[in-house]
Amino acid sequence: MSVTLTEAAARHVQRYLSRRGKGVGVRLGVKTTGCSGLAYTLEYADEVAAEDVVFQDQGVQVLVDPKSLAYIQGTQLDFVREGLNEGFKFNNPNERDRCGCGESFRI
Repeated sequence: MSVTLTEAAARHVQRYLSRRGKGVGVRLGVKTTGCSGLAYTLEYADEVAAEDVVFQDQGVQVLVDPKSLAYIQGTQLDFVREGLNEGFKFNNPNERDRCGCGESFRI
């Protein structure tokens, strides 16, 4: 399994990296926090770390640290607009529960 992006997410990442003028892709991960235990992390990456697991999807490199991979394997990253809000959405088939505030999840 891998970590993938929708067309909308890939377009957004490519546009942002182009405007930024640097970067190799996007780094996804998880951290311990919130009511349910885990929260997603997302940042633009300027280089590939030696320990990164690298996926290529729709022209974008997706970098994941090995510890996070167990939690986000099979996840699809989407970019959505809902009313006046827009942002990335993680579609993770491993999620079993999400806290009421939407900040964290449980596997």
